[in-house]
Amino acid sequence: MIFVTGDTHIPTDISKLNTRSFPRQKELTKNDYVIICGDFGGVWYGNDKDNYWLDWLEQKNFTTLFIDGNHENFPALAEYEECSWNGGKVRFIRPSVIHLMRGYVFDLEGMKIFAMGGARSYDRMFRTEGHTWWPEEMPSEEEIRRARQNLAINDNQVDIMITHDAPQSIARMIDFAKSEDDELMPFFDELRNTVGYRHWYFGHFHEDWKVDECHTAVFNKIIQL
Repeated sequence: MIFVTGDTHIPTDISKLNTRSFPRQKELTKNDYVIICGDFGGVWYGNDKDNYWLDWLEQKNFTTLFIDGNHENFPALAEYEECSWNGGKVRFIRPSVIHLMRGYVFDLEGMKIFAMGGARSYDRMFRTEGHTWWPEEMPSEEEIRRARQNLAINDNQVDIMITHDAPQSIARMIDFAKSEDDELMPFFDELRNTVGYRHWYFGHFHEDWKVDECHTAVFNKIIQL
């Protein structure tokens, strides 16, 4: 089984994955997955201070997959080795805590899942570069090019889109403050118009809202695919 949920901002919003909030985990195994749609926050210090929550997740019955959001320590994430896994590139933070890197299509349980982290921090003016904010939050031209190439390899057909940010046309329906013009959201609008998919899940907006039959903002809910 595969589940998807929103930002965890470890430790602020990780409680959604405890047994009380997510009792179904009792029946899961490490062959089941929970995907976090960015702002994971579990690799924040880049040292032993991260161990408690990473070990907590490692002890869960399921495997945790996450894309990066805008609130991540990107240099600390980059310290982990890139590996090939299920059709794409990942970083193993723990054996069953896995970072899905930007712009890849992963094969999971017979589904093709496109992953693309990153977003613009609308609150960056209140943060400190290199301490609570990093410019790598926004995908590079190379990462966007990689996404186009990997989608093209799959004939622009996937089952599930997993992103942190949303297409601009959808973002402005949810929160105008988080839909300022940048190069990423128009790219997502491009994908919305050129890629065939069954459903698109995204975080970032701290909302649980089914926008329509094909697009859902996730935060606290844990949805089975």
